[in-house]
Amino acid sequence: MTERKTTLAEMTVGDVHTSDHPVTDTMIRAFAEATGDRNPLHLDEDFAATTMFGRRIAHGMLTAGILSGVLGMEYPGMGTIYLSQSVQFLRPVFIDDVITVRLEVLEVIPEKNRVRLGTTCANQDGVDVLVGEALVMPPKE
Repeated sequence: MTERKTTLAEMTVGDVHTSDHPVTDTMIRAFAEATGDRNPLHLDEDFAATTMFGRRIAHGMLTAGILSGVLGMEYPGMGTIYLSQSVQFLRPVFIDDVITVRLEVLEVIPEKNRVRLGTTCANQDGVDVLVGEALVMPPKE
């Protein structure tokens, strides 16, 4: 991730930021340890093979968590405060998928230093796996 900082004054409705993020086994295992969500669907290949997915999948919130990293480090970037997020999980994310995060400025609220963003995560095939909206306070300077 590239460290950046975009202020409210630099943001306009329609602006788009995208970045790619590979999902690895290491990430999934670290997320399971950090959260305590050790569901075998995420960690056990034999168990996962018996499910509708046929193989292990990443935690949905891991994909949503990638959004947090992008918001805090890339766009708007350093100093951003993440206020809220709506999220809808559309498809599973598998180990070695590459997730493209797309943020689109939907509304700029200068009097409150807030920005409403459309948030989409798609896999390497261009299939949306997560959609939603975020409300953030971008850095002031």
